[in-house]
Amino acid sequence: MQSVVDRFLKYVKYETTSNENSATCPSTEGQMVFAKELANELKNIGLSDVFVDENGYVMGTIPSNVEKDLPVIGFISHMDTSPDMSGRDVNPQIIENYDGNDIVLNKEKNIVLSPKDFPELREYIGKTLITTDGTTLLGADDKSGIAEIVTACEYLMEHPEIKHGTIKICFTPDEEIGRGADKFDVKKFGADFAYTIDGGKIGEIEYENFNAAYAKITIHGRNVHPGTAKGKMKNSVLIGVELSSMLPLEETPEQTEGYEGFYHINNFDGDVEETHLYYIIRDFDKVNFENRKNYMKNIVESLNRKYGSGTVELDLKDQYYNMREIIEKNMNIVDIALKAIEEACIKPDVSPIRGGTDGARLSYMGLPTPNIFTGGHNYHGKYEYIPTFAMEKAVEVILNIVKLVQA
Repeated sequence: MQSVVDRFLKYVKYETTSNENSATCPSTEGQMVFAKELANELKNIGLSDVFVDENGYVMGTIPSNVEKDLPVIGFISHMDTSPDMSGRDVNPQIIENYDGNDIVLNKEKNIVLSPKDFPELREYIGKTLITTDGTTLLGADDKSGIAEIVTACEYLMEHPEIKHGTIKICFTPDEEIGRGADKFDVKKFGADFAYTIDGGKIGEIEYENFNAAYAKITIHGRNVHPGTAKGKMKNSVLIGVELSSMLPLEETPEQTEGYEGFYHINNFDGDVEETHLYYIIRDFDKVNFENRKNYMKNIVESLNRKYGSGTVELDLKDQYYNMREIIEKNMNIVDIALKAIEEACIKPDVSPIRGGTDGARLSYMGLPTPNIFTGGHNYHGKYEYIPTFAMEKAVEVILNIVKLVQA
C-alpha cells in the first residue's frame, strides 16, 4: 500500500491554483488534469462507479460488504489550492526529527519558519515535518485531505474483513474561490451524511463556520490636471482610503479570534479616475452578520451623499452560511467523529472554522457535512507545513468513522 506521505508528495506537484476571474468550472485547466489522475488512481485501487464530470468533480464508490442496511457515508476534499500564493513548481522539503529551532526554508531569500513566529511548531519536536522551499505554498490545503482519503480507501479495499456500508468519495474543484459546491450533485453523490477532510491541526473537528459575504466596491473619480484641480478633481483613491477608515480598525482579521467577526480588505487598487476595493465580511452570528452588511451599505450611501450619486458602487453578495444550524439537527455524526478521533488516541479539538468549507454549503443543500483535520498549518502561504504523523492519524480517523458506523 502506498503511504499517505508518498501520495501527498506526488499530489503537490500538480499545479491546481484556482482563478476567481475565470468563468469556467473548474476555473483552471490544471484542476481537470489532476481530477483525471485521481479518477485513474481510484479505479486502480478498485473503487466502483468512478467518473469525472464535465465540471471536474471526481466521484467514486466503495460498495457495501454487509447485508444489513447502513447509512451511506461520504468523504470529501478539494483539489484546488489558494490563489493567494503560487502553487506552481512546489518543492516540498522534509525535516526529519525536528529539533525545535528555526527552519531555513530558503537561504537565498532569507525565509525562515520560526517557532518565535509560529510557537505551535514546538509541539512537533522529534516529528517529521513537510515544509515549502519558501517560494510557493505547500498545497496541504487540501491535497493532504485527498491523500488521506485515497489512502484510507486503498486500505479498505485491501482489508475486506473490515465490514462497512456504502462509502462515497468526492473531490471538488474551486473551493478556495467559494465555488466548490456550486455544481456538486448531492443526489448523484447519494450519501446520507459526509465529512470534509479539510481542517487544520491534528484533532480538529468543526461544525460551525462564518456567515460570509463579499463586497466589491468601485469608486468613480474625476481626473483633472493637479495644477488646476481645485474644486474639480475627485480623487477615487482618497475616497477609497476614506471608506476604509470608516470601518472599525479593531474588527479586522489580525485583531479578532474565536467567535469574533470582521471586515477584511483583500484588494485595493486604482488611480485618480477609478479605484476598486474588495472586502470579505464574516460573522458567526446571523444578526451581527446582517448588521455588518448594513453598515457597509450605510458607508457607501454616506459617501454618495458627500461626493455625488453614483460615485461609489457596491456589489454585495452572500457566499455561505453557518452550518451549525443544520449540523445541530444531526449531532450524531459529530459524536461519531469525536469518538473516531479519541479512538486514534487524539484529544478532540472542537472549534469554529474561522473561514469556510464546502461542507457549509453542502449542509444547506441537504448533505450534513462537518469538517475534520488534515494536520496542516499556515495554509495559503510560504510558511505552510504539515507533520507526517498527523496525516497518518487522519487516515486512522477516517477508518475509525467507517468502523463506528458499522457498529
